[in-house]
Amino acid sequence: MLVPRGGETQLSMGIVKVLWPWCAVVLSGVLLALCYAPFDTPVMVWIGLIPLFAAVWGSGGAKRRPRGFALGYLAGLSFWLINLKWISEVGTVGWIAVSSFLALYFAFWGLFAAAAGNPWRQESEALGESEEGIAAKVSKRLSKKKRRSRTSFEESRRVLIFAIVNACCWCGLEWVRGWFFTGFGWNGLGVAFHDQPILAQGADLVGVSGLSFLPVFVMGVVVQVGRGLFQEIQSGRLRAHWDFGCAMVVLAGCFVYGVWKLHGEPEEPSAPLNVLLVQLNIPQEASQRLWSAEDIYRGYEEETLQALESLSLANERRVQDAMEAGDLDPVGLDVPDWIVWPESALPDVLYYGEKNEQELGRSSLSLIEEITSRGEFSLLFGMLEYEAERVVPSAPLTRKEKGKAFNSLVVLPGGESVFRTYRKQHLVLFGETIPYVEQLGVLRWLWEKSAGTEYGGSFSAGDQQEPMRLPSPLAGGEEFSVIPTICFEDTVARKMRKFVKGGGQLILNITNDGWFKNSEAAAQHFANAKFRSIEFRRPTIRSANTGVSAVINSHGTVLDQKTMKRRILLNDSGSHLSRGWLYSTAHVPLAGPLTPYARFGDWFAALALLIAGGWWLARRRRQGEKEDQGQLNEVR
Repeated sequence: MLVPRGGETQLSMGIVKVLWPWCAVVLSGVLLALCYAPFDTPVMVWIGLIPLFAAVWGSGGAKRRPRGFALGYLAGLSFWLINLKWISEVGTVGWIAVSSFLALYFAFWGLFAAAAGNPWRQESEALGESEEGIAAKVSKRLSKKKRRSRTSFEESRRVLIFAIVNACCWCGLEWVRGWFFTGFGWNGLGVAFHDQPILAQGADLVGVSGLSFLPVFVMGVVVQVGRGLFQEIQSGRLRAHWDFGCAMVVLAGCFVYGVWKLHGEPEEPSAPLNVLLVQLNIPQEASQRLWSAEDIYRGYEEETLQALESLSLANERRVQDAMEAGDLDPVGLDVPDWIVWPESALPDVLYYGEKNEQELGRSSLSLIEEITSRGEFSLLFGMLEYEAERVVPSAPLTRKEKGKAFNSLVVLPGGESVFRTYRKQHLVLFGETIPYVEQLGVLRWLWEKSAGTEYGGSFSAGDQQEPMRLPSPLAGGEEFSVIPTICFEDTVARKMRKFVKGGGQLILNITNDGWFKNSEAAAQHFANAKFRSIEFRRPTIRSANTGVSAVINSHGTVLDQKTMKRRILLNDSGSHLSRGWLYSTAHVPLAGPLTPYARFGDWFAALALLIAGGWWLARRRRQGEKEDQGQLNEVR
């Protein structure tokens, strides 16, 4: 069949018109994913929103809502499939399922932005027609005429309002994502600022979910202003863009606040806490560790003793150099206050019974005694903890039938013999716990097929309500208040807030990202964790098996502001996927005032969601009134 040349052009234009929004949102999802590890290109948080806005706001006509939902979903699916591809290391089904679920949050934003949050389709919506034919042309002319009739201030006000409500919706949905169905607040847009410390500092006011408001608001203004400028140039009538100026003022305000927090705020009195972090980088599969128990015990013993020996030799050289130089001032020595091993460090179980009874395996006790005999420091490590009982009075503790199992942080303070424990509270869904698995056997089957191993039961969640108290180098034996976290708990600020108290305090995290092999999971985890130090203005001590072991200051960076050294364990090639140890100092603020975020939590994101919801209801009500008026006119 022959098609006239003009018909070919029309056909091509029609195909482009149909396909470009779908291609644009896929591009947007890809560009936004580049903000995070392994790409770490934060500028994309601004650029990546442009095609998304253009495609979703360009959705008009009677089907604008389902179209906006579908466009948003496709953008979200593109984003999460790239962002979470590390989950495929433990199961392809889980990777696709989680990505498909999380894409719904993009979809709901797309629904909002295409309908109530759409600044470009109000006139065509009022006509109640599709964007085809005469109705579209009339709508376009009315739009231009109405736009010309507005003053610069009125048009700028309109642009700002639509940018604000779209940013509020995005921000609010990220907050919901952080708690709905146990929550997964991973890699919100605000996390793109993890290596942009100036813009990240606002997290102590609004939380990392609140930071997501900034790029969506600014780019919402930029996209509207860009389209407006194009139309103004076509008509030859330029106007003042107060909207763009306001957006730049907001951005500048965030920048000034960040600079002040980093460089202008008076330094608070702090106490040094010397820590030795040990990382073995043990390879693992979902079904097993690839090292034997004997290899693990030997590894921690060798690496820890080697570190202590190295510190001792360095101290001897320092003293000798001072003596040779005739320096009579006190010599600072490198002596750890804490030695920290990562999550599930020892392949053993701590049994606990009634009346505070505790029992540990012989191999673990021998290792602990060997290490603690080398100094007056506290030893902290991860281990499984089982609820136990004695079958007969003289028998050892054994696990209770249907007894609880915990993923625990175990602490042996220097000079003490009783372990203190913190039991993990925020369990990884389908990793550490499976809801209703006993009632729904299909869940067990799905888990075993995905993980390639037999399901061994769920962990129980701990219920501790107060921070841990651990030994510190302070005079008088005063203890530090510690916000304990295990694994991904350091990405869940809402759970950590209850532990935040005034006074000297720090965050402690032990983790093991080895299940995801050499993927970007550990780097993404670390990027998310940095924001807890900013939100609460508490330093973080972080010990990982396979992951990132580091000391984070209260500004969310690994820089020691007293020595200007980076406190992160890296190998010679600059990778965190290494075996070794890190000796460093955490500077713990003695006053530890509470930040607005510590006091009020995600107040900003919750308020943003209320604003977006109110705007949606108001627009729906207004649309209903217009439809009623139209029906009344027809009757007349």
